Amino acid sequence: MTFRAQTFLWVAQRASAAVLALCVTVHLATMIYAIRGGLSAAEILSRTKGNAGWLAFYSVFVLAVALHAPIGLRSVLLEWFGWRGASRDIFLVSLAMLLAGLGMRAVFGVFL
Repeated sequence: MTFRAQTFLWVAQRASAAVLALCVTVHLATMIYAIRGGLSAAEILSRTKGNAGWLAFYSVFVLAVALHAPIGLRSVLLEWFGWRGASRDIFLVSLAMLLAGLGMRAVFGVFL
């Protein structure tokens, strides 16, 4: 892998971590606020249906996970198992697509 590609992955990993930190904080704060306010799960879901803001927020959350996790796992697979090459990269791209697909399915199920 070229130095440029490694640099891109490093930056993408750090940027997605920053997005995830913000998303997790907003998600937890919102859930705590809603539950302390006495809202049930059904009431929370009724408020998220059709809300474009929450759809956008959770879509960004899912895409950040789909980017962040495979990049981190790439290093783990190399260090622990010595797995390198095209087969590893195909596996990780497949994992990213699976995470994005399943995550967006959940987002659309809740918000649409």
